[in-house]
Amino acid sequence: MPHAIRIKQTGGPDVMQWEETDVGEPGPGQVRLRQTAVGLNFIDVYHRTGLYPLPMPFVPGMEAAGIVDLVGIGVTNIQPGDRVAYASVIGAYAEARLIAADRVVKLPDTIDDRTAAAMMLQGMTARYLIRDIYKVGPGDTILIHAAAGGVGLIVCQWAAALGATVIGTVSSEEKAALAKANGCHYPIVYTREDFQERLIEITRGEKLPVIYDSVGKDTFMKSLDCLRPRGLMVLFGASSGPVAPLDLSLLAQKGSLLVTRPTLATFVATRGLLEENSADLFDVVGSGKVKIYVNQTYPLKEASQAHRDLEARKTTGSTVLMV
Repeated sequence: MPHAIRIKQTGGPDVMQWEETDVGEPGPGQVRLRQTAVGLNFIDVYHRTGLYPLPMPFVPGMEAAGIVDLVGIGVTNIQPGDRVAYASVIGAYAEARLIAADRVVKLPDTIDDRTAAAMMLQGMTARYLIRDIYKVGPGDTILIHAAAGGVGLIVCQWAAALGATVIGTVSSEEKAALAKANGCHYPIVYTREDFQERLIEITRGEKLPVIYDSVGKDTFMKSLDCLRPRGLMVLFGASSGPVAPLDLSLLAQKGSLLVTRPTLATFVATRGLLEENSADLFDVVGSGKVKIYVNQTYPLKEASQAHRDLEARKTTGSTVLMV
């Protein structure tokens, strides 16, 4: 019988339990997957700790790759034996699972399962950030916090390929070198210099049209002061904790600023949106414009250790849990 990681109460990494699970057969419109690789993301931590509450018990994880084992009635676009991947669907920390057929996409031969599991959620997040929320192009200068993380490295490469100048914050010299090697023109080590002061220096006081922030509490307010009038603040995570309630009149005082709190689920909500987003991602990865770095792997049953390392900021790039 296959196993899965199950969470029955919120808390630290130790609340994740390795248990047998009865997957069963797919219902109408579903497929059964034999999973091969599972992506690790900070949203998994939010679910585990209860920051983003889910009904108990639950299987965490939002992305994976695998092989279709069985298809249910009415499924015509997917066949047994197809290699597929998905993102933004809870329940990924499992050796096998059922999932709606319209939530998976076929993988091209040029992308292996480990890479796919590492890039679906982070890659499609990067895509909506720089192509939907704000269409980055030549002449733009942008800031991405956590530039050496999974989403950060993809945004750096993709935005640079689009002709933008990329500024990124990182926690160490090693991460600065990694970000710079992947398209970040100006990595700022925030542990030794004030990122706001350095950014103003880099832009010669011009400030920025858009900032992408997955850190939250520790960076949000300072980031607002790095935006030019009518600039856009994109808060898409909270690795340092949630942002305190905001007096909206501050946005007027700081230059009629715009703030958005998007989530990938909205940008892949329909089959058409999912196919458009994933196709763009497969294209930039397949062309070599964006490289996916799987810098850490763990056995799926050791997901608790992977969470500890992620929260301690010991990881760079993408992390995959191998089945």
